[in-house]
Amino acid sequence: MNAIVISAIWGVVMMFSGIFSKNNAVIRGTALTGLALLIVVNILEMGGTHLFKVNVHGMLSFDSFSLLFNTIAFGSTFLYSLLSGRDMEKVGRSTPDYFALIFFILCGVSISSSFNTLLMLFLGIEIMSIPLYILTGTDKRNLKSNEASLKYFLMGSFSTGLMLMGITLIYGAKGSFNLNIISLGTGELTPMIGAGLLLLLFSMAFKVSAAPFHFWTPDVYDGAPTVFTSFMATIIKAAAFIAFLRLFDDGFGELHPHWQLVVAVITAATLIIGNITAVFQQSVKRMLAYSSIAQAGFMMFALVALNGVGKQGLIFYTAAYSIATIGVFAVLIKMKDYTFEGFNGLAKRQPVLAAAATVFLLSLAGIPATAGFMAKFYMLTAAVNDGHVMWLVIVGVLCAAISVYYYFRVIQAMYFKDGDAQEVQVSPVFKGLLVIIAAIVVLLGIFPQWLIDKLYYFL
Repeated sequence: MNAIVISAIWGVVMMFSGIFSKNNAVIRGTALTGLALLIVVNILEMGGTHLFKVNVHGMLSFDSFSLLFNTIAFGSTFLYSLLSGRDMEKVGRSTPDYFALIFFILCGVSISSSFNTLLMLFLGIEIMSIPLYILTGTDKRNLKSNEASLKYFLMGSFSTGLMLMGITLIYGAKGSFNLNIISLGTGELTPMIGAGLLLLLFSMAFKVSAAPFHFWTPDVYDGAPTVFTSFMATIIKAAAFIAFLRLFDDGFGELHPHWQLVVAVITAATLIIGNITAVFQQSVKRMLAYSSIAQAGFMMFALVALNGVGKQGLIFYTAAYSIATIGVFAVLIKMKDYTFEGFNGLAKRQPVLAAAATVFLLSLAGIPATAGFMAKFYMLTAAVNDGHVMWLVIVGVLCAAISVYYYFRVIQAMYFKDGDAQEVQVSPVFKGLLVIIAAIVVLLGIFPQWLIDKLYYFL
């Protein structure tokens, strides 16, 4: 509850900050202060310190799993704002409003990770989604941004309709929105529960851009301002997955054998379509959009397995994926040419940027000694421990091998190709932050137990 209240209040503070100061540095500082406060109050709540005592009547459940994810989400947003906060100013003049929308989204993230009823799931997802529709279309001078915003809004509204219909059917079958009551029973799959479960599955699959509900992702990610694409592809996707896992673990865990095959097929399709399509992209930004679909396929392993290793692995995966992707997009934002040729010879002109980007790409590819390798390892281990989806493990390993190709295309362009010199303006502070984040990625890959031990302690 600490994070929900503070994020909502700080969102209002950011809305009015533009009235009192026109200095973007002050506005960024205010936003970073709010994010740091969010991290602190969330850690305090993990330790049992509740600043706000509100009777939620069982509609929210602030357990260790949700609080640990919230800490990772707020920490990732803090890193994102440090690296890319200045680039928001280039999108438009409403920098305070952009930060306000981000804080409102974080309020939705906190609700989505802590819901205990289907109504709070709906509210959390919508509080996250509506500000995103606005952020996607903030570059009003760019027709691609306007198109992406409209497309995202229309498709998002349709998926919300599916969610509401699914919630209606589940309520009709169980007589309650509470996950604890929905999960009670013999595990019998009635037609009404089955229909509601499928509608909720399809709606949540859209939110996490799982195939075949992924078609909006490349156009929206490509059309949105790059600085906001970074946020959408990391914190938002991770929060949607936590909500997805919570819904099917707490609400439909008893029915796991009935829906496991459906989710496994969606996972395989997501892995294959995301990786194969990414191979043929000529824009690095669009390639990262398709790779985010492929990464969603790996995160789906936690839902397929639905065991302790899967839950722990998903938390680790969200941390590893978010940090690496934020780093890659921070470099991409500085580039004027988003094609693979635009990265030609970057290592000669900006060796620090190239080295950091290489670490992030290696992590996304799942190369050993990076956080991404351990994240994929835990996801595959969860599926192996389940014992019923070994075929999916093989598909995952093959798709991970395919992903190496398109990630290494960028590395090859930076180190082994010559091209026209691009002027990339970066400050020493920015380079230092990139090095620190790259070091975190490597340290998590070499010493994953630092985070895994925390997971065992809390879970």
